[in-house]
Amino acid sequence: MDKFFTVDICGREEHLPILPLPSGINIAFFNLHGNVELTEHCAKHIAERIKKYNPDVLITAESKGLQLTHCVARDFGHKMYAVARKSKKLYMQDGIEVEAKTITTGEVQHLYLSAHDVDLINGKTVAIVDDVISTGAANAALEQLVATAGGKVVCRAFVLAEGDAKDRDGIEYLANIPLL
Repeated sequence: MDKFFTVDICGREEHLPILPLPSGINIAFFNLHGNVELTEHCAKHIAERIKKYNPDVLITAESKGLQLTHCVARDFGHKMYAVARKSKKLYMQDGIEVEAKTITTGEVQHLYLSAHDVDLINGKTVAIVDDVISTGAANAALEQLVATAGGKVVCRAFVLAEGDAKDRDGIEYLANIPLL
């Protein structure tokens, strides 16, 4: 088996390391952390794809979607974006939470949204922005958080659609990668 999977992301070639998951599936691992040029490239193209939805607020789940969403929010002129955290922080005692079981961890996780972010979302149109969609479990948890907060999801945007996620309705993505 090759050690890397090559993907073209809107004219930028990336070589993603192939890594095994506890389930026995291999993935082409995509990581934006610390990569300013790749993050800026992806954010520019995501912003272009979702501008037709004109979202009031963006939301992402920590952690790999953070810098991407930050850049997309900047491109939209948004002063704030919402962040679903994977652990409940001290300032989040009056927020909301949902459960998710993602392909990456294979375990049930909780996503938490602070009261501040609930207020940011309430009554607004919301775009979900993240690095990769695979099974859709994390996306479903984000949608549940948005609905519970009183917002309406108008689009879901990802850098990569993994496996059959590319065939789903209602998502925007820049490139697709297989499960290996």
